[in-house]
Amino acid sequence: MSGPNNFSRFSRRRFLKRSAGVVAASAAAPMFLPSGILAADGKPGANDRINIGVIGAGSRARMLMDQLPAPGRIFALCDCYTKRMDETMALKKQKWPCYQDYRSMIEKEHLDAVIVATPDHGRPLPCIYACQAGLDVYAEKPLSVTISEGQAMVKAARQYKRVFQVGSQQRTMEMNRYACQLVRSGGIGPIHEVVAENYPGPSVAKDLEEQSIPQGDDWNAWCGPTPLVPFNEQLQFGWMRWRPYSGGEMTNWGAHGVDQIQSALGMDGTGPVELWPVTPGTNGNVSMRYANGVTVKFESKDPTQVPMGGAVFIGEKGKLKIDRNDFTCDPPELAVNPPPQEKKKSWTGPGWNASLHLKNWLDCIRSRGTPNADVEIGHRSISVCHLVNITRELGRKLRWDPKTETFVGDAEANTYLSRPRRKGFELPTI
Repeated sequence: MSGPNNFSRFSRRRFLKRSAGVVAASAAAPMFLPSGILAADGKPGANDRINIGVIGAGSRARMLMDQLPAPGRIFALCDCYTKRMDETMALKKQKWPCYQDYRSMIEKEHLDAVIVATPDHGRPLPCIYACQAGLDVYAEKPLSVTISEGQAMVKAARQYKRVFQVGSQQRTMEMNRYACQLVRSGGIGPIHEVVAENYPGPSVAKDLEEQSIPQGDDWNAWCGPTPLVPFNEQLQFGWMRWRPYSGGEMTNWGAHGVDQIQSALGMDGTGPVELWPVTPGTNGNVSMRYANGVTVKFESKDPTQVPMGGAVFIGEKGKLKIDRNDFTCDPPELAVNPPPQEKKKSWTGPGWNASLHLKNWLDCIRSRGTPNADVEIGHRSISVCHLVNITRELGRKLRWDPKTETFVGDAEANTYLSRPRRKGFELPTI
């Protein structure tokens, strides 16, 4: 794969090619348009369709493909393992152009946007490259493996004026939007503390025997910026467990739960100012404090008390438990004019439903508005998860400056903001 210089070269070339095509088409446009170009009721025309390339062809990508509403249209598929693409097309009864290299797909296909559903460590480079190529982006959560990666994606989206939605679908769920607004508006009074799930961190893979790389699997590309290690299927297909590729459940379910904390406390553009370990170990309890004095405790191990996709907010007037697509208020009368219960049905069905969240993205592609889970929101929320894992690893109190996104007076802690990247997989200069 290419380094930073190739990002700029490919992007300029593609931009010029697309611009020239638009000018040529305008000059040669006929007076009468053929059937199919203009939309009819219930049938979007070609000019209304949003052609999407999907990067990553695993189980989550398949769910998103099933849930993609009009005018989105899957146009091409990319995965470093050809078997995954073959299986996906067989399940969908489709025959799309397939690529093992996302850059080739973006260069060769006339795309408007991409869905990036790769493992966590493989997500930043396709997202940045797509932004540089003039495409809008829907990236699954968690957005990054390190804080510096998230910063680079935010910068790329802003620099190239892209609509960039992160797959934190609770940001679009009516129950969650109402509950977070209830906390922000003081509906349960000033917040004393927040209790969250103690999401486990990642593990370090040890003593995994080397196995033969499956035919059609580009293992080098899959490893990407991480060290090129001997292949073992537990790495590639159980990647969420391992530190080089993910932050464990802290960045998996934690991406949802912490995102609700950020939203409810009105902290979308910032973060905590202090974190400290409460119990030792890489899965230990951690507490953190925001500048307004609110303390969040990652301590619960009982999902019946503290949901994985939310948290419990303890205010002066009462308590609010936010869950995925639901909330519970105590006392109940504090929840004034909540959404009708029927709204929950829109989010039920097979898999983790994201259809309305995808629709919000597609609507914003047309309007050039800001989506509900904008890239900066996703970056700030997952940064908190990274900060918790860093606190566990260092085992001491840390002070964080959310404006500069650096640790205060702690050179060692600041080395954890990024990780060494293999040659050819460096973050590009934006």
